[in-house]
Amino acid sequence: MSRRPLPADREVAPATRLIHEAEARSGFGEMSEALYLTSGFSYDTMEAAEARFDGRDPGFIYSRFSNPTVSTFERRMIALEGAEAGRATASGMAAVTAAMLCQLNAGDHVVAAKALFGSCRYVVEDLCPRFGIACTLVDGADLAQWRAALRPTTKVLFLESPTNPTLQVYDIAAIAEIAHEAGARLVVDNVFATPILQQPLTLGADIVVYSATKHIDGQGRVLGGVVLGSEKFVMDHLHTFLRQTGPSMSPFNAWTLAKGLETLALRVERAQANAGRIADFLAAHPKIAKLTYCGRADHPQADLVRKQMKGGGTLVAFEIDGGKEAAFRFGNALEIVKISNNLGDAKSILTHPATTTHQRLSPEARAELGISDAMLRLSVGLEDAGDLIADLEAALDAA
Repeated sequence: MSRRPLPADREVAPATRLIHEAEARSGFGEMSEALYLTSGFSYDTMEAAEARFDGRDPGFIYSRFSNPTVSTFERRMIALEGAEAGRATASGMAAVTAAMLCQLNAGDHVVAAKALFGSCRYVVEDLCPRFGIACTLVDGADLAQWRAALRPTTKVLFLESPTNPTLQVYDIAAIAEIAHEAGARLVVDNVFATPILQQPLTLGADIVVYSATKHIDGQGRVLGGVVLGSEKFVMDHLHTFLRQTGPSMSPFNAWTLAKGLETLALRVERAQANAGRIADFLAAHPKIAKLTYCGRADHPQADLVRKQMKGGGTLVAFEIDGGKEAAFRFGNALEIVKISNNLGDAKSILTHPATTTHQRLSPEARAELGISDAMLRLSVGLEDAGDLIADLEAALDAA
């Protein structure tokens, strides 16, 4: 393989790294990254195979363990996030589950914010206790609750910020300090903010997880996830867990996601600009009972947003007067915006969390999190902002 590394004598911007980091051309000199769609690799000699397996030769063995195309995606994410190491996974939930379970044993304790994506909450609230790992859920915005929940056996603190779907923002630096004082690690799900707008490792987090299915792909094509952290964490805990349990990323998906990274900064910038305009439009509409957008001055944690994020993001949460019936009429009247449970796509997407992503929670749990039957989550895409506003306005008239 031929490599032309990025300049060593000067720092280059993230947008440049997203295109050129970890370039590894074959002898053909292809411009687009090569797709190594293979399950295994061959060795010239039996001795070479032995050296590969005992670690003397760092080459590839089997695509469940590692793969050249997957490695390209991983190295770009490592550079973008400013991490020491990282591993790709088959999906975002595989990343969350691996990041948690690889470092936990029976008798350990996890503290997590209550406001989590439904599947993430399942991992900490239902799955972990099956293996003797205790869990305490707290109000993520209340630092006193994080401290009070700690035990001598606490090993992991887990949160997402901004939260899904209410867009609460938590003080990552302060919570990281609480974790470290207790000898625990902080895991942050950064999928809503994207690595373009927030970098939790620089704020003190130990591990960052992404569903690459969302903004990183950004075009609704493939599943993927990634876990990023220190070299020690990856090698002591994550590497062997992934190797032996097998939630591996497909080389094709890795190739698709690596191509998605090339336009990530541009897509996030455009979608964020659209989201800001749409949030302002909805906030002024008489049928909107409540609106939350991280880029507005009326966000409940606006000062914290300015402190730890570089923008308001691509998600808008709002409630429509009239409850579930009005919310459904609104969604059904949309023509451009699609109804789906995904987010971070080039296409704008509307979700009714109470009946989809968070439907497994009890009504009481949803009420505690502020997820009402009137609440809708809008993932703003790359369409013309004027067209999106016209579509939303017509649907509000129908609601």
